[in-house]
Amino acid sequence: MSYKVYQMKGAKHEKPPFKLLYITHSEYDKGWHSTQHTHHFSELFYIVKGKGSFILADREVPIKESDLVIINPNVEHTEKSNWDDSLEYIALGIEGLFFSQADHKSPHSSLYRFQVDRTNILFYLNRILEEIQEHKEGHELICQNIIEIMIIKLQRDKKLTINQTESPNINKASAFVMYYINQNYRDDLNLNKLAEIGHINKYYLAHTFKKDMGISPIEYLNRVRIKEAKLMLETTDYSIAHIAAFTGFSSQSFFTQAFKRLTKQTPSKYRKEMRANS
Repeated sequence: MSYKVYQMKGAKHEKPPFKLLYITHSEYDKGWHSTQHTHHFSELFYIVKGKGSFILADREVPIKESDLVIINPNVEHTEKSNWDDSLEYIALGIEGLFFSQADHKSPHSSLYRFQVDRTNILFYLNRILEEIQEHKEGHELICQNIIEIMIIKLQRDKKLTINQTESPNINKASAFVMYYINQNYRDDLNLNKLAEIGHINKYYLAHTFKKDMGISPIEYLNRVRIKEAKLMLETTDYSIAHIAAFTGFSSQSFFTQAFKRLTKQTPSKYRKEMRANS
């Protein structure tokens, strides 16, 4: 008979100050990209399959299968798939922390990229996804506990320092809908669809999003679409009708109305001025 007892030392640890806001599992076609965006919370991306890159203000970072990418808060970025590869990833929004690494070339980097053990991290991520999808009693507590384990293991294995950040304590529904719009602004979206995706009442979504973001979900959607449209007007020769359809507007006339309301000029005038200035 063998009998071993392993006694815990009883060290006291404060409860981690961060909160899981959302988790998504997404797969995008070749050549897809999100719009440039920023969040007050950190984002973690695990690349399940494919290749692509993250575009920051000062550089482009290539990514591939089994990469774990950490984007710190308030860093403007966009992610995209290669023209030859679709991109599948699991993304998490985590509020209340900022990552740093003493031996990194820049200890307070905006982005960290690691190769991690695929079996190990997918075990945790799939458990969180299962809990969210099944939506059983206590699922939020289980998800929060799993993400705390993941973060502690990252902190230990990758020599990361976890710093607490001050944040406005955004509602989870607002954070998820904001993330979803940034990734899928080209789709046919409305308040009913966003509420259905977020599994919440549309009136509650409209109220809490306006409280957290200062604007309605649809106004945020239009701003994201207009931001992408401005970039296309500046850098491509696509027609106004093509840009309107590409950015998700139901018609060219509606696109022109929304564009003029936000920029005080028509898309054609904006393109003409930008090209004259350049």
